[in-house]
Amino acid sequence: MESGLALLINPFTVKRLLTGLSVTLLVSFLSVALSVVFGILFGWLMTKPSKAIRIVSKFYLEAMRLLPQLVLLFVVYFGLARALGVHISGFHSAVIVFTLWGTAEMGDLVRAALSSIPRHQYESAKAIGLTRRQILRYVISPQAMRRLLPQAMNLVTRMIKTTSLIALIGVIEVIKTGQQIIEATRLTVPTAALWIYFGVMVLYFAVCYPLSKWASRLEQKWKEA
Repeated sequence: MESGLALLINPFTVKRLLTGLSVTLLVSFLSVALSVVFGILFGWLMTKPSKAIRIVSKFYLEAMRLLPQLVLLFVVYFGLARALGVHISGFHSAVIVFTLWGTAEMGDLVRAALSSIPRHQYESAKAIGLTRRQILRYVISPQAMRRLLPQAMNLVTRMIKTTSLIALIGVIEVIKTGQQIIEATRLTVPTAALWIYFGVMVLYFAVCYPLSKWASRLEQKWKEA
């Protein structure tokens, strides 16, 4: 009977787990990239004085925060296929759901960052003759970015960790890969589950910890500046 540790460090196991991790990171990267683009637009819209925009954006934000991501995954992956006859792969379903969620969260961060800029800075920049585009580029954007980036990095780590849910809709990411290895060796390696899930935990930590530390350092550096 092979030991769990030997199974974990087996080159074939390592290769399979890293392949699964690459799927996790691809889903995360695509979702984050789309969330940044749509989130900036959504956050900018949330700062507009229009009552209709405020009502719609608040409803969308609250819906994305209150509804579990797993339920949204099931709705997109299973629900649309049954109700509309539209087949969306598990991978694309995951990207859609996490983009919808990430857009809401990123938009709220952008809104908060823009709203935190004192009004007199807009007025002062306008008084010295800067155009609206110059005010946004040289005055508002640098300050908003300093407030936004640490929080945005924390959101990225949350999105990476939450992608573990996509194993439940059949996407062969790192969790699903680990489950397949455990199932294949359950008779020969009784401790496989302990070691394989430990390895998966280490992989998530190796990806998320540098991002978390970088966000903390940026926040501390900009506070001291």
